[in-house]
Amino acid sequence: MTDLPGSVEATTRLLADGGYIADRDLATTVHLALAMRRPLLLEGEPGTGKTEIAKVLATGLGRRLVRLQCYDGMDLAAAAYEWDHARQLMAIRLAEAAGETDRDRISGEIYTRAFLQGRPLLSAIDPDLPPAVLLIDELDRADEPFEAFLLEVLADFQLTIPELGTIRATTRPVVVLTSNRTREVHDAIRRRCLYHWVDYPDARRERAILAARAPDVPAALSAEIVAFVQRLRSTDLFKLPGVAETIDWASALTHLDQTELTPEAVDETLGILLKYQDDIAKIRGAEAARLVSEARAQPAAA
Repeated sequence: MTDLPGSVEATTRLLADGGYIADRDLATTVHLALAMRRPLLLEGEPGTGKTEIAKVLATGLGRRLVRLQCYDGMDLAAAAYEWDHARQLMAIRLAEAAGETDRDRISGEIYTRAFLQGRPLLSAIDPDLPPAVLLIDELDRADEPFEAFLLEVLADFQLTIPELGTIRATTRPVVVLTSNRTREVHDAIRRRCLYHWVDYPDARRERAILAARAPDVPAALSAEIVAFVQRLRSTDLFKLPGVAETIDWASALTHLDQTELTPEAVDETLGILLKYQDDIAKIRGAEAARLVSEARAQPAAA
C-alpha cells in the first residue's frame, strides 16, 4: 500500500500516472479528501471521468477497489451485509440433532462472522481485509431512503449489525461517491463529503487526456477530433459526448487508418460518439461537414 500523497502536486502526479489528467481545482479537492480522510462526492454529466478517479486512486495507492453500483430498489442486504440463512438453518438442525436445547446458546453461535456475508460497504471497512477505495457509483440511481444506510459509514467508517455489534475500520477507506444528478442527493450525505463538480474538459486538457489514454492516435488527428468534439458539445443534443466517447472515437478512427477528419468518416462513425439516433440524425450530413470544416480550419490548442 502506497502512502497518501502529501501535496496537491503529488496528487496531480498520482492521477496522471494512472492516465487521469486533472485540472488544479479537481486535484486540490481530491488531495484534501485524502488528507482529511473525508468522503468525496463527485457530480457531473455522464462520461466526464468521475468513476475513473476512484479506479486510478485504487491503483495508485495500491488498495483494493470495492465498487457499489447503485440501482433503483437497492437495499441493505445488497449494499452492506446479509446473513447466510441456509447455513444458519443447517447449524440449528445439527445442534438440535446433537441434543442442544438451549436456544439462546444456539442463537449466539449462529450470529457470528462465520455466517455473515459481506457486501461492498462491509467489505470496505472490514478490519480483517486490506485497506480499500470504496466507490459508491451513481448514487442518484438509488432510492432516497437508501442514503440513510450510508450515513454511519460516511461519518464514522463503521457498520452496526444488531445481532453482532459494531464493525469499525482500522484503516479508513478512501470513499468516492458519484452522481449524474438525475435527482438531488440529500443534504445529510453532502454534509459528510467534500464536493466537486466534474465538468467537460477544455480543449487543452482533452488533448492531454487523449495523448495519455489513446497514444496511438496521430497528433494532427487528435487535434481535429478534440476541436470537433468541443464544437459538438455547444450544439443542442439530448446527450453530449463525454471524454470516454472522445477516446473511443479517436481509437476507432485510428483503426480505420484515418489521418484526418473527413465528413464521410464522421458520418460512418457517429454511433461511437453519439448514443441516440435523434442526435445522430441531427448531426449527420451537412452539420457534420460544417463542424469538420471548422475543426480542420482551427484545431484545438496544442
